[in-house]
Amino acid sequence: MSSGEDGGLRVRVATSLKTVPADAWNACAHPPAIASVPAGHDRANPFVSHEFLRALEESGCVGGRSGWSPAYLLVEDGEDRLLAAAPSFLKSHSQGEYVFDHSWADAYQRAGGRYYPKIQVAAPFTPATGPRLLVADGPRADEARAGLIAGLDALRDQTEASSIHVTFAQEPDIASLREAGYLERHDLQFHWQNEGFATYDDFLATLASRKRKALKRERREALSAGITVEVLSGDGLTEAVWDDFHSFYEDTGARKWGRPYLNRAFFSAVGAAMGERIVLVMARREERYIAGAINFRGANTLYGRNWGCVEDHPFLHFELCYHQAIDYAIAHGLARVEAGAQGEHKLARGYRPVLTRSLHHLADPGLARAVAHYLTSERQQIAQAQEALAAESPFRKAGDSHE
Repeated sequence: MSSGEDGGLRVRVATSLKTVPADAWNACAHPPAIASVPAGHDRANPFVSHEFLRALEESGCVGGRSGWSPAYLLVEDGEDRLLAAAPSFLKSHSQGEYVFDHSWADAYQRAGGRYYPKIQVAAPFTPATGPRLLVADGPRADEARAGLIAGLDALRDQTEASSIHVTFAQEPDIASLREAGYLERHDLQFHWQNEGFATYDDFLATLASRKRKALKRERREALSAGITVEVLSGDGLTEAVWDDFHSFYEDTGARKWGRPYLNRAFFSAVGAAMGERIVLVMARREERYIAGAINFRGANTLYGRNWGCVEDHPFLHFELCYHQAIDYAIAHGLARVEAGAQGEHKLARGYRPVLTRSLHHLADPGLARAVAHYLTSERQQIAQAQEALAAESPFRKAGDSHE
């Protein structure tokens, strides 16, 4: 399906990444020029890579009856070279996004509107900030970015979608979308920042004495039942390991939100495609695995994603998901750990409150006005919450004793 021509560039839609060469897509997702963007960006975000998105497709986590119908926007020049792309989907629900618009949908539908389908530009099931308008380096980069934004408008018109949502976005996408009339939404996550630590104890030294002692005790107690920890990547990600981890993920996911988003086939597919970028932290007790946490590695960031267990042990969740991630980041010289959505309990483990941003464009003027008014208030609330949380951080204040 083609959305037409724009300034000599062709914008079209692909319904599967099978038809898009991996090297061409990844040249847009991870262009060399991204190394020059502001601090806090990862020039090799794993979740917009061809490998990750293709694994979601191959496993059926997107497509079919999932409610995530791939509609990848592609911008090509006259010689069919891919200059830009967007991981865009037609959605028939609002699940798996981590930026909640259910109240918008309910209000619009009560007023007689039809909210679905909507267009979602995102890494499915992944609340991690990253590039969303994927633009290859080159002299036509700005033109290609504008082509993607125009293509989103055209796709909305063709599909009669109510809205376009670009979630967990970063610059320069944010500025371009704001200029195009998108509404900006804020939320908070908790990220750990590596300040050049050589060891975990170096990190602990930045905390108030009481907090240091609490975390040391927490880590001891987490493993006190004879539990050992293994960190697996690459060839260590065997099918037997995935069987165990998926059983943990299924059990925990079912208790938290009913039906986990990722199926067993996904873990095999993503492990085969990008196993060296996966950091799987597994806990073993009495010769069997009992819990695990999966992370993905970018160029300078470790992204915590999913966790699960089949035995409950005090503090084991914190050990596998937060402390072990810090250990890994320090050992491998990574700049930060992003620990996923929500969770004020991360604050006590040295994770700081960080703003996340999403952009939204609603076709109906009345709905757009109502949402704009709501977002103005919500942004103020988020800013106040960030300030209050930062004041509760466990880090030493000026003048505090090191003892």
